[in-house]
Amino acid sequence: MSSGQSMLVLGATILFALISLRFNTAMLQNTTLEIQNKVNLTAFSLADDLIEEIKEKAFDQKTIDFQAIAANQLTSAYSLGPGWSESWPNFNDIDDYNGYSKSVDLPHAEGYTVTSSVKYVDSDGSELSTQSFYKKVTVTVASQYLNNPVTIAFIFSLHSKN
Repeated sequence: MSSGQSMLVLGATILFALISLRFNTAMLQNTTLEIQNKVNLTAFSLADDLIEEIKEKAFDQKTIDFQAIAANQLTSAYSLGPGWSESWPNFNDIDDYNGYSKSVDLPHAEGYTVTSSVKYVDSDGSELSTQSFYKKVTVTVASQYLNNPVTIAFIFSLHSKN
């Protein structure tokens, strides 16, 4: 074999090695992206599940048995959270979820933490320090596998029950 042929074989080997390395890098990136998407989807599902659970609750402790009520009769903005005798899963109104935190371990993705906060807001979503007929629930799901926590919010309004 001449030196020219040896150089061609060496060049082809280097080219093959570079193509193989690039292919492996692309496969690793695709696998990483797939796992990140699964973790994000799981986090979003956990947040949405909690919002759906909260939707089933009364607007306020004072509205469990519906009655006409003025905003200043609702739970104080500084008292949002479960009462001394209330604990999850027996919450009965929206503001019981203020300060709620739960660890969730699922197969293939352990260590999710679901937290929520409840604030009074006005009709455009701006936070208030007094009672109103609107409560904003913010649910955040964090995990060591997430680049950023997943946060969703929902505004509840006091409405009549039919």
